Amino acid sequence: MVLKIAVGSEHAGASYRHRVAEVLLERGCEIDEIAEDERLSGYPSIAEETAQRVVHGKADLGILICGTGIGMCMAAGKIPGIRAALCTDSYMGAMAKKHNNANMLVFGSRVVGFENMVHILETFFSESYEGGRHDARLDGLKALEEKYTK
Repeated sequence: MVLKIAVGSEHAGASYRHRVAEVLLERGCEIDEIAEDERLSGYPSIAEETAQRVVHGKADLGILICGTGIGMCMAAGKIPGIRAALCTDSYMGAMAKKHNNANMLVFGSRVVGFENMVHILETFFSESYEGGRHDARLDGLKALEEKYTK
């Protein structure tokens, strides 16, 4: 099965977005890049567009890149069904998969070097969701979404 990945960034993450897409293409992934244009401007709209592709099954995973990753993570987390993880090292990438079954990874281009970003992605892809006790926690996240979604 070919992994479909939506990679979105605003201006601060644009160069990394393209480089990450190239690395993932080389690994056999199908890539959909989402960039700023006249319709999408700033991290909230980029995060929403990328997250919608994940939520609606057009992508198996979303990757977001902005200056620090903070804004993108906040914006993506507003979309029901998204479990966005801001990762700065490979341990966080591993835990994002193993414990949180993250469906979006978020990076800061001004915080994480490109080689580290690729290492985090490789670590994330090498792990599996553990399930078990973590299922109840993911159910809790879903319950919070439902409680506060109108």
